[in-house]
Amino acid sequence: MDTEFVLPVVSRWAHIGCAIVLIGGSTFIWLVLQPLLKDENSDLHDRIRNRWKKFVHPGVLIFLISGIYNYVQALPSHKGDSLYHALVGTKFLLALAVFVLACILVGSKPGTQKIRDNARQWLGITLFLAVVIVGISGFVKIRPYTVSEGSFQAETEILSD
Repeated sequence: MDTEFVLPVVSRWAHIGCAIVLIGGSTFIWLVLQPLLKDENSDLHDRIRNRWKKFVHPGVLIFLISGIYNYVQALPSHKGDSLYHALVGTKFLLALAVFVLACILVGSKPGTQKIRDNARQWLGITLFLAVVIVGISGFVKIRPYTVSEGSFQAETEILSD
C-alpha cells in the first residue's frame, strides 16, 4: 500500500485510539472507581495509580506525535483559514493542560500531592477539558469551508452570494 495513505490512517487511528482508552479509562476511574474506593487504604490507590500510569504516559506521547503529524498533514488544506488555526491552537493548549493534569494525577512527586489529594475534582476538570477538546475536534473536522485563491471563504458566505 501507498505510505501517503497508510501513515495518515495509522496516525488518525492512533490518535483516536488513545482518546478512547485515556478518556474512557479516566471516566471509569472518576465515575466508578473513585467513589467505590474512597474509604480504601492508600496502598490500593497507589497500586491503581501505578498501573494506570503505564497507559497515561505512553498515551500522552502517542497523542503528541500523532496530533502534530495530523496537524502538519492538514495544514495545506487550511491555508488562510484563521478560524481553523484558532480552534486547533486552542485545542492544542487545552490538550497540554490535560496532559499535565493527567501526568500529575498518576505521578508521585511531593510537590503535586495537593492535586492528588483532591483527585476526584481534578480528574473531573481534566475530563471536562477533554470533552471540550473532542467538541472542537469534531467541529473543525466537519465544518464546511472552501479555500479559494489562497484565502478562506466560509461556505455560508459563498451560498449567501
